[in-house]
Amino acid sequence: MNLNSSFGISASGLTAQRLRMDVISSNIANAETTRASVVDGKAVPYRRKMVVLSPNESDFANMLQAQMGGEDSSARGVKVTEIQDDSTPFKPVYNPNHPDADADGYVYMPNVDLTKEMVDLISASHSYNANVTALNASKAMVMKALEIGR
Repeated sequence: MNLNSSFGISASGLTAQRLRMDVISSNIANAETTRASVVDGKAVPYRRKMVVLSPNESDFANMLQAQMGGEDSSARGVKVTEIQDDSTPFKPVYNPNHPDADADGYVYMPNVDLTKEMVDLISASHSYNANVTALNASKAMVMKALEIGR
């Protein structure tokens, strides 16, 4: 593996984790949004979104063979496959005075769990920091190689 591919791997990880943090931030910001859209005259709450990541290299066996043979397969790192909606049901809360309450007095709240979002945010932040550390290590190796070449 050359250093350029390590920069690319770290860059793809940084981009993916940044998008993940953005989506989590959106979920937290909309945790109380009871009217994200209106369908058939009924308010539909905000639905939690999740980022789906997948490896750029789809087949581990092919990547292993390429590395063992000394070939350089440049398709590495991670990519965002999709941003999907969470299918968890909405939380009914009894509040008959709310403008979005149904006939029984229930308001359906978004399926956003702040505890889960904070755990995901910490995980994304740690992954982002790990990619920064790997990028800095690669950069330090390049700088040392340049010093040796003087």
